[in-house]
Order: sequence, then C-alpha cells, then structure tokens
Amino acid sequence: MAPRASWKGYLKLSLVSCPVRLYPATSSKDRITFNQLHKDTHNRINMKPVDPELGLVERSDLVKGYEYEDNQYVIIEPSDLDAVKIESNHTMNIEAFVDEESVDTIYLDTPYYLAPDGAMAEETFVVLREALRKSGKLAIARLVLSSRERVITISPRETGMFVCTLRNPNEVRGTAEYFGNIPVGEPDKEMLALAEQLIEQRSTEFDPKDYEDRYEIALMDMIKEKLKGHKPIVAAAPERGNVVNLMDALKASLSQQKPPAKSKSKGEAASKSAGKAATKSTAKKPARKKA
Repeated sequence: MAPRASWKGYLKLSLVSCPVRLYPATSSKDRITFNQLHKDTHNRINMKPVDPELGLVERSDLVKGYEYEDNQYVIIEPSDLDAVKIESNHTMNIEAFVDEESVDTIYLDTPYYLAPDGAMAEETFVVLREALRKSGKLAIARLVLSSRERVITISPRETGMFVCTLRNPNEVRGTAEYFGNIPVGEPDKEMLALAEQLIEQRSTEFDPKDYEDRYEIALMDMIKEKLKGHKPIVAAAPERGNVVNLMDALKASLSQQKPPAKSKSKGEAASKSAGKAATKSTAKKPARKKA
C-alpha cells in the first residue's frame, strides 16, 4: 500500500513547475504509548468535550473561535478559512537559494520527503533536483500545512528531495535570558588541552543505529515481565559521586580510554593458532591419582 501524502500541489521555479507530493519523513507509531484506564474497571477512558453550562456536548456542535480579548471570541467558519487563498495553498514557489550553513539549526522543525506526482512530472522533477544538487544551495519556499503558512527548505536527497519546515522567528527564544550570566573568559590552557584530547579519542563516524533508545527498550522489557506475571527488576540509577578536581577528572578520563583494537593479519592468526596446537600436543597429561 502506497504511503499517504500529507500535501499535494506544485513545485515551481520561475516559469517551470511540476506536480509533487509531500510525505512525512519520520514516524512515531512504534513508540510505546499508554492509555488512561479507570483504576477499578480498567476500562479505557473517553475524553468527551464538556460545556460549563450544558455539560457533555457532541463534537459535531463544536466550532472554531479566536480569542481577541479575555473570554471574548470571534467564530471562524470553515468557509472563512476556505476564503483565505494564497499561492502557497497549492504551490511551493521557490523564492530564493541560500547556503546551508546560513540556516541556523534552531529553526529546523519537521522533515518531509518530496516526490513527483505521476510519471509525467518526473522529467521536470529530475531537472530541478539536479540543478539544486549542482548549485550546492538550499531552496527557500513557502507552503500551507494545517491551515498555516510555513517557510520551508528544499534540498536534493537520493533520487528525491528533502523538505524541512522552519520555525517562525517569534517561536524561537533569545539566548540572553539563559546564557547572560555564563562567564566569557578563557579557560585554563592545560585543562583545555586535556579536554581536546578527550574529544579526539572519542571522535568517530555518527551512526544513529549505535544510539538506540535505552529507556524504550527497558520499558518494553518491564512490560514483557509484567505480562509473564513476574515482578520486573528495575536497575537503579547510578548514584552521584563526590565532586572531584576538574584537572584530576580530565586526566582520569583520558587514562580510562582504551586504544582501538588492531585487526590481526591472517598470517599472525595462523601462526598463533599453530603454536597453540603444538603446545597442546607436547604437553604431558597429569598422572591419575591412585584410589
């Protein structure tokens, strides 16, 4: 079954356009989730809308309202939302191209995959994808998702394209409130050098498979034990140690790092195995004790 598109429309660059489909690039369906149950009946609780005056009400009786003053609302009908038509409702119109480094990661929000909508769109899609790839730039466009216009970045990814929505500037908090009291001065040079050595020793290639969700795994193990009727064994969190001198801690950390294991050549492995075999054959068997 083909995945369901979140959005369908046109990707447009100047006078060139092609129909495209947008798909969510991530999924949370495999995460462990819990339902709310009544403590006695273990029946699942239904969340029903309640009006302070009328009590329980039907969802079909609910309307959208915008609070323009305290407890004062203007009612927004579906026809009102439909009347708000802008180009990005159905078109990703590329407005500019920027360097990837110029987009601060704090603005990156939700990832999507972009694919051509039908065989007729493939040729134009490939031309735009490869032009974008050779430019080494990110395309900036706009898109309406969930009744809201979002600024997006577009970049080539394998045979398709990668789209990421960007947070609005008013959603991003400034740093002054959090970083204002952190000292700016230079750290101790020797401690800095030790910290750099520690970073160098632990440097490797990033592979997300190496960083599985240990809490999720522990949760599932606990659930399996509960299903078997066993009392789950929960590992205690490590206790916080005593405060130690920073210089001593850096030196101790470096001394604990093991050098990467060197792979042995076939010749070395063969000679060592042959030596072990010869030693075993020449070794005398211990005499049996008399009864």
